[in-house]
Amino acid sequence: MQLTVLKCKLHRACVTHSELDYEGSCAIDRDLMESSGILPYEQIQIYNIANGERFTTYAIEAERGSRIISVNGAAAHKASPGDRVIICAYAGLDEAKMASFKPSLVYLNEFNGITGTGDTTATQAV
Repeated sequence: MQLTVLKCKLHRACVTHSELDYEGSCAIDRDLMESSGILPYEQIQIYNIANGERFTTYAIEAERGSRIISVNGAAAHKASPGDRVIICAYAGLDEAKMASFKPSLVYLNEFNGITGTGDTTATQAV
């Protein structure tokens, strides 16, 4: 059986640009893409912490070292500069490989600097 699993994420990225007239997609600093494992033109899900919007687009490269997270095209209506977002990519994985699979998790500050990385999330307590 194939399962859809979290491949990687940029957690609490800060939107730097919202470009309505761009053709679409989400531009992400190339360093951040490489750190997380997000590939150019890969489908991504974006979850806006500020307003609860959730939407699908694809990743494109922004200049390396720029710390840019630019939500473009129609999706620009769903995120504004300063909004904190979670950017996730998913992959299909055979159930037999789940025991050894670990996602790539990258945690960011308000300037899109990396504050930490990991491959597991803490168990949620009540």
